[in-house]
Amino acid sequence: MKIIIAGDGKVGATLTRQLSAEGNDITLVDANPKVLAATEETYDIMAVQGNCATMETLEQAGVMEADLLIAATSADEINLLCCLTAHGMNKRLHTIARIRNPEYTDQIVKMRDTFALSLTVNPEKQAAAEIERLLKYPGFLKRDTFAKGRVEIVELRVDRDSKLCNQALNDLDSIIKCKVLVCAVLRNGTAVAPDGNFVLLEGDRIFVTAPSNNLTILLKSLDIITHKVKRVLLCGGGRVSYYLAKLLENSGIAVQLIEQNYEKCLHLSAMLPGVCVIHGDASSESLLDSEGIADCDALVTLTGLDELNMIISLYGTSCGVPQVITKLGRVGNSHILNSISIGSTISPKDLCCNTIVRYVRAMRNQTGAALAVHSIADGQMEAVEFLVDKNTRYIKEPLKKLTLKKNVLVACIIHELKQEIPNGDSFYQIGDTVIVVTSVNKVIYQLNDIFAE
Repeated sequence: MKIIIAGDGKVGATLTRQLSAEGNDITLVDANPKVLAATEETYDIMAVQGNCATMETLEQAGVMEADLLIAATSADEINLLCCLTAHGMNKRLHTIARIRNPEYTDQIVKMRDTFALSLTVNPEKQAAAEIERLLKYPGFLKRDTFAKGRVEIVELRVDRDSKLCNQALNDLDSIIKCKVLVCAVLRNGTAVAPDGNFVLLEGDRIFVTAPSNNLTILLKSLDIITHKVKRVLLCGGGRVSYYLAKLLENSGIAVQLIEQNYEKCLHLSAMLPGVCVIHGDASSESLLDSEGIADCDALVTLTGLDELNMIISLYGTSCGVPQVITKLGRVGNSHILNSISIGSTISPKDLCCNTIVRYVRAMRNQTGAALAVHSIADGQMEAVEFLVDKNTRYIKEPLKKLTLKKNVLVACIIHELKQEIPNGDSFYQIGDTVIVVTSVNKVIYQLNDIFAE
């Protein structure tokens, strides 16, 4: 499939890497020749320098032959004009625009057809929603939702005092007291697809599939005591903070927001009248102490600097904050992140890219396309949700009779309102939803792709 990506920033670079690896024909457009040259040397793509919102540049990029345009520049207005111009030149073109400004949210929904948008993505809004979900279950490092919220894959860390430490997976049922499946383990930075004899060790990060109503049982069984979050301290007054503060305010949670820029503080105070906005440096220990960091239920670091977020999160952990969440723009070195106590990590870029990749795969495979795609285990594995239809092979056949490709696991089957962690006798039928976990070097476009030929 021929795809034009406009903008070679964090999102654009990540999409270039992932979509080119999946065999798509990528043309990257950016106004900065140095950035383009570096990306072109790394990946097998075509690069075009210029303003992506002009007909001339789009024509050079091959818009007339393209199937999809992804506009991910730093300016919402350019992204909108780029999509509008490109669609005017090629009526069959699909367009995706990254729109981040909260002021545009409502009108983009109402004017989606006017701007010729197939899909809009808002990384900051997605990140805020993800953080809010983590705050509801403080014991988890990450939560990915499937089947309209009925099934989740959650991430936990195995600490020295954990009941899971030095336990074989075959023995988990007696410990956890509910049906779950450990679908992946991250050990020393490497993802492993474990079998029942696999023994969990201190420092492992495990990814557990479970029906959503089992999550509370899971936490209680592991003696992970979770208190309802009543007060949250946000560091940084960017877009993620705005969206998150609004969500938390609507849920009745007290929010304190620290921002260094005075004009931004005034703007946030006007937009968030129920939030306590504090003008100051979020990296100042004295300020954090005076605002009661040791007594808050959760700390979320959302400044524009990864290093600053990590330092503040480390201080929050040292103060005994029960839940710490750290926003990271770059999550390249997982070994460093695993060795420091910065709680859960959130990457707006990765959340946004997952949404776009799912759309691209659906375009490539209209029948039986994935309903959801989530990266897990530091991007080394994927969890993909499919709907079973009349074209799916082996309907009503027990799983023990099927031969799956290597490193492919059926993690959950949803029959109408019932969620099943499968065993060898489990089967699926038309209308069911199936969640599959696989290594990223095996792209699963449809459910039939999981079977060995």
